[in-house]
Amino acid sequence: MTDQWWAGVRQRVEAAGAGPGGGKVFGALGHKWVLEEPLTRGELAELEAQIGVQLPEEYRAFLLHVGTGGAGPAYGLFPVRRVQGRWRWEGDGADLADLTRLAEPFPDQGADPKLLDDLLAQRPEEEDFDEDFDDAIEAWDERWDAVMFAPERTAGAIVICHLGCALREWLIISGSHRGTIWSDGRADDVDLVPLLDDDGKPVTFARWYSDWLEKAEQTALSAP
Repeated sequence: MTDQWWAGVRQRVEAAGAGPGGGKVFGALGHKWVLEEPLTRGELAELEAQIGVQLPEEYRAFLLHVGTGGAGPAYGLFPVRRVQGRWRWEGDGADLADLTRLAEPFPDQGADPKLLDDLLAQRPEEEDFDEDFDDAIEAWDERWDAVMFAPERTAGAIVICHLGCALREWLIISGSHRGTIWSDGRADDVDLVPLLDDDGKPVTFARWYSDWLEKAEQTALSAP
């Protein structure tokens, strides 16, 4: 079923990129409508052996039948590549994911709300300081980032897309949320949250990519 889902997708991406409005699609100047070549089954097996876990079905089928990355939502789907004999995902913020922890379950809940509220209450206000304000806000930022960006909070997940301004999206690899896409607005002090469809259901990788492609086609294939 997942293999059939991706039938013709690579050709649709190529057609959209060649369309009269292809350059008007957000992020197209970044990914340039290029899809990297798919993985072989041997390469996929090698990748999964390295990370110690099988990738979600929809995503692994994409890697086998469409490409390892490239044209996709926002500035493109982060490609997975073998570099000096080791597999890794590449893109702006891809290194936020700990590839040694992908077999660990992604946490079921976000940061402790009380802890966040307490930290926010402690945020320095400029009127309470003079020349020491810069030092105070820098120290507070470090405490905030230590909570929001604690590595255990994104165990079992990879960064797959950059939206700009340090906003990103993650694909959950392990745990009860496996196969779903999460939004990362922590650069704007917004916690990690799952993407939901109009019915309030979690968006899986296939839905995430196909929704982007359908909207991109509407723009790319329209008359100038």
